[in-house]
Amino acid sequence: MKLTRTSLSQRSDQIYDVLVVGGGAAGLSAGIYLQRYLLSTLIIDKGKARSFWMQELHNYLGLSSDTPGREVLKQGKEHYLSLDGDYLNGYVEEVIDEGETFAVKVRIGRTNPTYTVFHSRYLIAGSGIIDHLPKLVDMQNVFDYAGHNLHVCLICDGYEMRDKRAGVFGSSESSLGVAFPLGWFTPYITLFTNSEFEVSPEFRDRLSTHGYQLIEQPIKQFLGENHQMTGVELADGSVVELDTGLVSMGSKYHTDYLKNIDLEYQGGNLVTDNMNRTSH
Repeated sequence: MKLTRTSLSQRSDQIYDVLVVGGGAAGLSAGIYLQRYLLSTLIIDKGKARSFWMQELHNYLGLSSDTPGREVLKQGKEHYLSLDGDYLNGYVEEVIDEGETFAVKVRIGRTNPTYTVFHSRYLIAGSGIIDHLPKLVDMQNVFDYAGHNLHVCLICDGYEMRDKRAGVFGSSESSLGVAFPLGWFTPYITLFTNSEFEVSPEFRDRLSTHGYQLIEQPIKQFLGENHQMTGVELADGSVVELDTGLVSMGSKYHTDYLKNIDLEYQGGNLVTDNMNRTSH
């Protein structure tokens, strides 16, 4: 059942077997299997998951390459609801451990929000991540190409970059290291620091050995049209022509709502066992 503000009262006293935070591919997959195991489930989704921004799927079993990520999410949501799972568009603000159950505080709506609390025996954190993108004065300029031919995942999209002039955009020397495995797909690689960090002599030597160019000037803007990036304009007005790009700047995990639960973290990441269970 798709819950709304007006139908919340129908679930006010229910204790769900499992509450899933996040309605992306992971959360929907979890919800589908939980419902098929006859467990009562509620998915709470803030909307526009990471996969929503994928404009084309080129590596998804059984789907044509022009299928957008939002279509996968739409079909996944319909599949889940067909199994009688509950679904709510909302934002999980906090989770409190009550012993036998979790209390999950949810904000519904951006303007004049409604607040409610759900209870569940188990919690699945399927809230995912958001990728860091190059910081430009006009971020819309970045958004125009991200998810099209400005990629964020070498494993997913390296094949799409084969034999093309590729720009690698990093936030540190180590993040630029993705250029070396990218070399499996294309030898035409230019690395950009956006003047945000220094590169060691040893790293420069590695780049020189591979024939990769390093550009340390600030980036003024991406160039292109119809969401296809064709190059980068630098602060001095010069242009570097490109056919594609790979952003390697890390990501942020959406786990703030778990801060009041005693969980084990390592480098900002939740530590789990081989069954993906947390320490608590």
